[in-house]
Amino acid sequence: MSSELAFRAQLVISEQREVYDYWRRAANGRPMPARADLDPAMMRHLLPGISILDVGARFDALRYRLAGTRLHDIYGCEVTGQNVFELRLGPKRRYWQAAYRRVVEERIPMQGAVKGPVAGRDHVVLFWLRLPLSDDGERVSKILCHDVGIMPAALESEAQSENVAEE
Repeated sequence: MSSELAFRAQLVISEQREVYDYWRRAANGRPMPARADLDPAMMRHLLPGISILDVGARFDALRYRLAGTRLHDIYGCEVTGQNVFELRLGPKRRYWQAAYRRVVEERIPMQGAVKGPVAGRDHVVLFWLRLPLSDDGERVSKILCHDVGIMPAALESEAQSENVAEE
């Protein structure tokens, strides 16, 4: 329980905490829920940032089964149906391989933030969340993902607006 609280405390985006809390409730005391335990209607307002990955027989076969509309803005292309590792990952390839490997092999949630999630998207800071799903209660068969992309220029202008309002 304390590790769950520690993990949740690291989630800086409120939407991430909502997705994580929903995932924990759907698990109903199990280490991870099945895809069938999730009801998209229960998180309708979060769907633009949600994606579900299929985990194939080989680790390098992770594929986007479903991708919310926000993912096109983050990755600069439509990702539905694409293999995760065939995106233009460039130098971020090892980063993503390590994160997904832990989710699949250790069956644990992972989260992080990365600037430039794929090549050519260095203007995006991605806050990501990856949550394992299991159809049989043992093997990770899918991954529930939540992504929020923030443009650093937007952060700077927001901070400047706040500074002006304070003066």
